[in-house]
Amino acid sequence: VQLQASGGGLVQAGGTLILSCRVSGISLSQYNMGWYRQTPGNQREMVATINRGYDPKYSDFAQGRAAITRDNPANTMVLRMVGLSSEDTGVYYCNAQLRQTNYWGQGTQVTVSS
Repeated sequence: VQLQASGGGLVQAGGTLILSCRVSGISLSQYNMGWYRQTPGNQREMVATINRGYDPKYSDFAQGRAAITRDNPANTMVLRMVGLSSEDTGVYYCNAQLRQTNYWGQGTQVTVSS
């Protein structure tokens, strides 16, 4: 099973982040999916999730400025987040979850520059 995240890098403050996660080795339709992040000095936290029924949930900091989508046939998931600030700097991880099974991507660094 592989979760390959892409789209990180340097983003200007106030700009837009678009992250993609391509999944292989599992059937995406069976899994709940999500984006998590670890910012400097903090534990990993949820950014947004989308379940098998396509219902999204957002953390408080992402609510209103993030959108998570999934494309089961293409085995991909995308996170779009606007209005980035330095507080959004961190490593972003994609996740696939089914009951007690969790698969994680390798993480992609996002750095917001002012």
